[in-house]
Amino acid sequence: MTRWYGPLWAGVGAALAIGVLGWLNISWHTALIMAPFGASCVLLFSLPTSPLAQPWNVLGGHLLTATVGLLVQELPLPLELQLALGVGLAIALMQGLDLIHPPAGANPLLVLMTGQQWPFLWHTVLPGALLLILLGYGFQRVKWQRRLGTG
Repeated sequence: MTRWYGPLWAGVGAALAIGVLGWLNISWHTALIMAPFGASCVLLFSLPTSPLAQPWNVLGGHLLTATVGLLVQELPLPLELQLALGVGLAIALMQGLDLIHPPAGANPLLVLMTGQQWPFLWHTVLPGALLLILLGYGFQRVKWQRRLGTG
């Protein structure tokens, strides 16, 4: 059972985080869930000490790459070139700015394939990423307090 302690807690944490975002989707009548957030949960709940799961990387990576998608969308290029350029630029900028968060690499694809507009950045990406970071941090605190018997 010890072998499954971490994986089970990671699954429970991710389920709770996505559940909270889903509930807020309905309560606030706004979209707070996007597919890349599911992948962010893998890092936040399974590998919370990874540099890729640190708050600045999660928030910065998602905001940066969604912005890249929105900017590339304005270019008069075929969609296939926008998709390629968006992902390539997003990766280069994340690496160059030391904001690498692999799930965020999907954001330009999401933005371009669904035709998102600028409000997507502050209505979905920003609050969703912040909530995931807070939920991940809180969950890890509870997990370690329980494990150490101090909570």
